[in-house]
Amino acid sequence: MILKRISILNYKNLEQAELSFSPKLNCFFGQNGMGKTNLLDAIYFLSFCKSAGNPIDSQNIRHEADFFVIQGFYEEQDGTPEEIYCGMKRRQKKQFKRNKKEYTRLSDHIGFLPLVMVSPADNELISGGSEERRRFMDVVISQYDKEYLDALIRYNKALLQRNSLLKSEVPVDEELFTIWEEMMAQTGEVVFRKREAFVQEFIPIFQSFYSFISQDKEQVELSYDSHARNASLLEVIRDSRVRDQIMGYSLHGIHKDDLNMMLGGFPIKREGSQGQNKTYLVALKLAQFDFLKRTGRTVPLLLLDDIFDKLDASRVEQIIKLVGGDGFGQIFITDTNREHLDSILHKIGGDYRMFQVEHGNISEKEEEA
Repeated sequence: MILKRISILNYKNLEQAELSFSPKLNCFFGQNGMGKTNLLDAIYFLSFCKSAGNPIDSQNIRHEADFFVIQGFYEEQDGTPEEIYCGMKRRQKKQFKRNKKEYTRLSDHIGFLPLVMVSPADNELISGGSEERRRFMDVVISQYDKEYLDALIRYNKALLQRNSLLKSEVPVDEELFTIWEEMMAQTGEVVFRKREAFVQEFIPIFQSFYSFISQDKEQVELSYDSHARNASLLEVIRDSRVRDQIMGYSLHGIHKDDLNMMLGGFPIKREGSQGQNKTYLVALKLAQFDFLKRTGRTVPLLLLDDIFDKLDASRVEQIIKLVGGDGFGQIFITDTNREHLDSILHKIGGDYRMFQVEHGNISEKEEEA
């Protein structure tokens, strides 16, 4: 899938932008805070029906405006055109359309435009709580497995209902607990099995990317923890009910799953330098890209936001070799340094477009001699 053109109105600090893109490499340079990341976020929105950075849709409308509109004009590998529209007015529900037909459920769109974004916010995967690492698994698996996404949505609904019962100050009918606990167990087992299968297949791909970027300087590992691994999930949830009622929320279930991220046999959160952490995150995301390419019907878009910060020259060189190869499709990359981007372009060669971003205005630039 190629994004040929995008039209943006009032999205974050981008008042108006009409841009046509290269099918291979698109570079955006400008100082921090000018809108480079916001442009990538608009592209992300068209794939996931939400912002990568702010889940409250109304807060993505430009301050002086009452609405935002993002339109993407894509082309399938066989040349079939696709138009995706997203619009939202303040105090109204957002609209999401494919070829002018509105979606009944936004979840039906997930996976149609596979996309991987590498950004400074990825640091939360290492430094943040388990929720960030579960989201990483969810974002990958949901893009190629509709059954997983459906089970996850139903599990979260049941979890919400059970937590509401746990907080109740009046006695609750046992049957109500049973209904929601059985739904949590049934859908949770589906989510667990699919996460487990994903992680087992994903580990060697991730290790291969890390090894290439670091030139075999360190060894990395990933492992998956879940309450569903060693016992019936229904028993685990039921057995925890008395304690859960004291706490007022569910202490056990697949909403507590985690990915253990290790460097040289120790948690990377504790052991990793800034450069090692960045290498780990880039390898995770490039492995995510490779995995989606293998499992999906089309090559994902790749968004690289300020990717080279905190990396030494040799690791930057290795990443450039990777993304410049034939294994990647359309790439969008941002940097504060135009010379940095020019040097990348000369190494990679091929078709590209260069854009400057200043105070929310985006203009295309010619190559410098």
